[in-house]
Amino acid sequence: MYRRRKTGSKKLQAMRAAKEQKRLAGPVPEYPVELPDLRRRIIVIDYDFGKVVHIVDLYRTDRRDCYRAVADGKLWRRRIGWSRVLAGVRKRFLRVGPVN
Repeated sequence: MYRRRKTGSKKLQAMRAAKEQKRLAGPVPEYPVELPDLRRRIIVIDYDFGKVVHIVDLYRTDRRDCYRAVADGKLWRRRIGWSRVLAGVRKRFLRVGPVN
């Protein structure tokens, strides 16, 4: 097993201290903005068989690219991506055959 040094060289310590001072003296980095709790709302109004309104609310989760989906006031999915939301909205509606 190799032994690790308990103290580094003076030159290395001086370089690290100078780098830290340069970082602290520079401008403050721009952090990303905090996302709102309600990120998107999808409202679908269907007139095929009378007026039916569906509302899908997409809330913030711990990931930027995922949502907590609530459809018509009920939890739909705990974590879902944007393309799956759109696929789910597409699949929820009945296909209407041709009118003769």
